[in-house]
Amino acid sequence: MPHAKTSYVCLPCRAAYKQRYTGDHDRICPRCAQSLIHVGSAFATPRRRDTDAWRTFSVLLHAGIRFHKSCCGGPGYRPRTMSEVRERMAYARTSGEPFARALVRRNLP
Repeated sequence: MPHAKTSYVCLPCRAAYKQRYTGDHDRICPRCAQSLIHVGSAFATPRRRDTDAWRTFSVLLHAGIRFHKSCCGGPGYRPRTMSEVRERMAYARTSGEPFARALVRRNLP
């Protein structure tokens, strides 16, 4: 059975590439020659012109959040807008919860 494909992204180019997963993550962007970031197979690429979506996505990546499938389906909740990210950042600051965990909460208490 062939290996499934997974997504790699280049943030400066705002480009995503589906490639076979071979166990290593050393991939180079064909446009700018920088390293690609492995984001997982459940990643849905935003349009290149959608700067707000790419900014939100960049915050998630820098927090260590990826888009891997789980046994029950997709990766779970991920914020889609910067306002959702800001809400979760404020909650993390006031509650003391780690930033990455607050970002993937579907509902804030």
